[in-house]
Amino acid sequence: MTTGRKIELRGIRLLFVDDDPDTRELFTMMLREFGAEIQAAATGAEALALVERFHPDLLITDIGMPEMDGFTLLEQLRSRPAKQGEIPAIALTAYARDEERQRALAAGFQHHLAKPIDVETLVQTIAHLVCPANPPPP
Repeated sequence: MTTGRKIELRGIRLLFVDDDPDTRELFTMMLREFGAEIQAAATGAEALALVERFHPDLLITDIGMPEMDGFTLLEQLRSRPAKQGEIPAIALTAYARDEERQRALAAGFQHHLAKPIDVETLVQTIAHLVCPANPPPP
């Protein structure tokens, strides 16, 4: 359902993590079109280093990555001091079953989105998590 108004992400700092370079490039480009300031990382380790320098408002991460999956990344982020450890997070995954969604939420993700991702739903989810006064996604 389209609300009729374009959601702006201006001023929102996003950290996007995915091991696939094409996915990183596509999402970086799309989210910048909505005004977001975005940094992308190819690995969990790179993402943790970026958190130190970039101070994102929100983490968006793929779950299925080599070396450090999205669950481990979030676990390591949550073990950090307050401001870093409390960054809201969205899990992006090809695993769309309800059990996977429940696992992501139980692990500390605020939202779980199955691939392929609907851009409008992602943008609404980001806007709602960073500024709860925005309406939640459908």
